[in-house]
Amino acid sequence: MKKPLVALLSGAGISTDSGIPDYRGPAGLWRRDPEAEKLVTYEYYMGDPEIRRRSWQMRRKNQVLRAEPNAAHRAVADLERSGVPVRVITQNVDGLHQLAGMPARKVLELHGTARTVVCTKCEAKGPVEDALARVEAGEPDPPCLECGGILKTATVMFGQRLDPEVLGEAVAITKACEVFIAVGSSLQVQPAAGLAGVAADHGARLIIVNAEPTPYDERADDVVREPIGTALPELLRGLSSAGA
Repeated sequence: MKKPLVALLSGAGISTDSGIPDYRGPAGLWRRDPEAEKLVTYEYYMGDPEIRRRSWQMRRKNQVLRAEPNAAHRAVADLERSGVPVRVITQNVDGLHQLAGMPARKVLELHGTARTVVCTKCEAKGPVEDALARVEAGEPDPPCLECGGILKTATVMFGQRLDPEVLGEAVAITKACEVFIAVGSSLQVQPAAGLAGVAADHGARLIIVNAEPTPYDERADDVVREPIGTALPELLRGLSSAGA
């Protein structure tokens, strides 16, 4: 019997148990420090060397590269290994789904990845660790070694558009899936948030797992307010045993 396709949209809430703070929750980064938003806004980043220097210091201190997948990430990978077709669409840039064992080709990173740097001029790419080592060695704003251009992480900053190819693939998966689970996402940032509505419009069973209410709760078949680290593994085990 053909198993139904499960699409999982993950937001910052799935990674908080790994020590990565969310952005818009009650203790989120943007609420604690509105100035921090400038560090990830493309216009400010490109136009102000001081913003770039602060951004590199923020990257040097943040927990993303040191974080380990938690029970929720592992549960998603376990579901995929059980034979249920799973596709992950993530708003996160931490790479933890892949570290937990999800095949990279089955993970769509809507907002890019913090594990790679890219030159804004020649588009050369490299590991973020190499750039951070240069910062540690005394380069406050390390330029591209290929062309001297401005380096940034391969993430989508505020003011940049999403990769249309990645977004197009996410929409296609959303339209094709039978089960759509939005987990740890405020469902407030478009166009990612709109995928929940697209899934419901195309007849998918919509499940929302999030601590706070979302704009799509009324359209959901199930809303789960329990902690993600326990609620998601339990939910996915149920899908696996029921063949989704």
